[in-house]
Amino acid sequence: MAHHYRASPPPLQHPVPTHPAYIPDPPSTPVSPQGYQRFSSSPAPGPNQQQPPQQYLSPQFNGHVPAYTTPFQHSQPQQQQQQQQQQQHQQHQQQQQHHDQHGQFNGQQPQQGRFPQPDFGAWGMSDPTAQFGLQLGQSAVAAGQDYVQRNFGGFFPTTHVKHHFNVSNSYVMKKLRLVLFPWIHKPWSRKIRRSEGGQTEWQPPREDINSPDLYIPLMALVTYILLVAVHYGLKEKFDPTLLGQSASRAIAVVIVEFIFVKSGCYLLNVQGSAPAVDLLAYGGYKFVGVIITLISGFEFLHLGSTGYGLVFIYVFLANAFFLLRSLRSVVLPDAANINTPSHAGVVNPAQRRRRITFLFLEAVSQILYMGFLLRV
Repeated sequence: MAHHYRASPPPLQHPVPTHPAYIPDPPSTPVSPQGYQRFSSSPAPGPNQQQPPQQYLSPQFNGHVPAYTTPFQHSQPQQQQQQQQQQQHQQHQQQQQHHDQHGQFNGQQPQQGRFPQPDFGAWGMSDPTAQFGLQLGQSAVAAGQDYVQRNFGGFFPTTHVKHHFNVSNSYVMKKLRLVLFPWIHKPWSRKIRRSEGGQTEWQPPREDINSPDLYIPLMALVTYILLVAVHYGLKEKFDPTLLGQSASRAIAVVIVEFIFVKSGCYLLNVQGSAPAVDLLAYGGYKFVGVIITLISGFEFLHLGSTGYGLVFIYVFLANAFFLLRSLRSVVLPDAANINTPSHAGVVNPAQRRRRITFLFLEAVSQILYMGFLLRV
């Protein structure tokens, strides 16, 4: 009987794969919530090799990883951190869009002194058209300001107007006392100071009690208009048209007096006469005396016609004396004040007599102006 020997073939040996020393981790894709993971072949873990973490094992393998498949080192805390960064980035983008809808520019504050540009696209206007319109409007405003400054700037300079409103509470109280009691005031000369350019200029009313201002005349004019309305209201004869009539009467008196003083300075050849704003301010102080006279005429004070007349005479004399002393520095300057900003030069005796007469005419004419304002 022959024996048949079966030789078993040698066992198959699988080649051991080789891996590079270092493989960089691929970036995670924001689309996948779990991040991008890549698997490659790897040899089965040996007895001395460390088992992979349980959290990387799929449930279908029951805790075993098949041969040649092992994940790269993407830990779960890294995945959670990436998800949090993505969520924060999305929230930041939503906040930026919300700020853009409310007129802010990507969270940045607009530049100081400039306003955000409006959205002309909602009006059907393209950006170049809107920019052209804005430039055209700015050019028109600048041209208008230049025209007003060239034609009316010399008559009513803006710097002089601001200068005459530079007042304080203490100045207003002292000025009212000066207008009502000019007999006890000394001195009457205005104070000067050196400007940054080396030129001389008058000090503002806040710093000089003798400087004219526009605040008191303007407030006194408005108070006069309201007191006229109250006067007729107490007699049950109030009519809204009285406000316009009293305002027109007051403005007409101021303009007539201004023309009279300006014409007198021109005819007398008063060089460097006071600016128009100064003359308007001096002429507006009479409303303080007119207000006092109107209040004294109210029936509930029981002063009668005699008391009313005495009050009128006193405020007229006070205003006349105030104008004589105030306008003297304009019409009759002293030789020591030749370097003042509005000096009129040294005058001869004949010119001095004529100018003194002009000052008295201006003072006496106050009785006509104040009497016309009190005809209510």
